[in-house]
Amino acid sequence: MRVQVDDDRCRGHGVCVAVCPDVFTLTDGGYAAPLMSDVPAELAPAVQEAIAGCPENAITLG
Repeated sequence: MRVQVDDDRCRGHGVCVAVCPDVFTLTDGGYAAPLMSDVPAELAPAVQEAIAGCPENAITLG
């Protein structure tokens, strides 16, 4: 599974980082970025939680 953060939608709330710090980080500018593009199966539930919690709907998983 590949995870992406839409730079145009992200507003840097940091929910994804709080929920799944193994996959997400905040850039120096304060916006979310994935630490990896391919998500291991064991982290998929946490990524799904981060997707559901993103107030800007900026995260996609495909």
